[in-house]
Amino acid sequence: MKFLLLILYLSISSAWAFPPLQPLIDKANPNDILMIPAGTYSGPINIEIPITLDGNNEVTIDGGGKDSVVYLDIDGAQLRNLHITNSGVSHNQIDACVQVRGNFNIIKDNILDNCLFGVDLQQSDNNIIRRNKISSKAFSLGMRGDAIRLWYSMDNKIVKNQITNARDSVVWYSKNNLIADNTSVGGRYALHFMYSKFNKVENNRYDKNSTGIFLMYSDSVELRGNIISNALGTIGMGVGFKESSNIVMEDNQIIYCATGIYSDLSPYQPDTTNIFTNNKIAYNDIGILFHNDWHNSILKNNQFISNHNQVAVQGASTANRNVWQNNYWDDYIGFDRNADGIGDTPYKIYSYADQIWMDVPNTRFFKGSVILEVLNFLERLAPFTEPVMLLTDPNPKINSINNTLVN
Repeated sequence: MKFLLLILYLSISSAWAFPPLQPLIDKANPNDILMIPAGTYSGPINIEIPITLDGNNEVTIDGGGKDSVVYLDIDGAQLRNLHITNSGVSHNQIDACVQVRGNFNIIKDNILDNCLFGVDLQQSDNNIIRRNKISSKAFSLGMRGDAIRLWYSMDNKIVKNQITNARDSVVWYSKNNLIADNTSVGGRYALHFMYSKFNKVENNRYDKNSTGIFLMYSDSVELRGNIISNALGTIGMGVGFKESSNIVMEDNQIIYCATGIYSDLSPYQPDTTNIFTNNKIAYNDIGILFHNDWHNSILKNNQFISNHNQVAVQGASTANRNVWQNNYWDDYIGFDRNADGIGDTPYKIYSYADQIWMDVPNTRFFKGSVILEVLNFLERLAPFTEPVMLLTDPNPKINSINNTLVN
């Protein structure tokens, strides 16, 4: 009995096992640089004056498994070189390593782990989140928290962070943010936009997430230089768009995904276009999947390499209401007699019997199998009805620019 009481006492008092850090913060003056002595300190802590906390990579702040660990409720503070860990587990409270409720703060070079959420910014502008290592708690994927969460937050820079085994990084109702040079592995949505405009996503690397980047009702977002790979599973998707307009997607690599690019009613706003240029879309089950017969996407100078289906449209419709121009298709059958680098005849994709797997979900198990390949061959040989032309690229490129893929 005494042994059980001792265990209970130790469990209850675990949050107070380390000296508190708050008294040191309370003694600081505005604009102080507080070099914290090496060791482990208990949280949570509240920062309400503009100071710099520097742990010199020798300081841990332990939240004791309750609430958020650090509350940053001020403008112009810094957290750097700290190990922040062990938040609570409440999704309703958004228990996080760091809660930000201010502007012009810097959170850099920290390890943020064993917290439900990593960094949560709400109505916070012009902050910098740089070079942090972020991971969630060891829960099932859907029960983890988000690595980085922006809510009504503008003009922030999220750069060079390493994210592993979190759920999502989300941008809600936020604009003019830069998300660049980050890595994310083992999550659900590496990056998810909702109702967010004018953001830039550059040179990130997202691997082995269920979905790389997904945009919902988010306009004027620029995606450049990103590498998205191994988004597999039944909903695996490199990049997806839902009712999003004025998108620029340029110089990205989308490789080894179940679906490379997915587009649903995008662009959505009248008189807008989505522009896809110089992207490598390679080794995916489906290169580009259109949810329906939609229009006003411009696809130029992209490379389609060894996708099982280069382009598909659900419902056996057409993708020919979009502009296809000067793309490289590795399955193009044609000649270039004048050696100008452009095929002498257009590249065309037709929908044959191998599209059965799209209309009858149970047949997807047999996708790529001998039986469907035979059906496809027979229909091409002697079709009973005229096949649907999915797209025409009138000037296909003969040679790819660079076949090198990063993985």
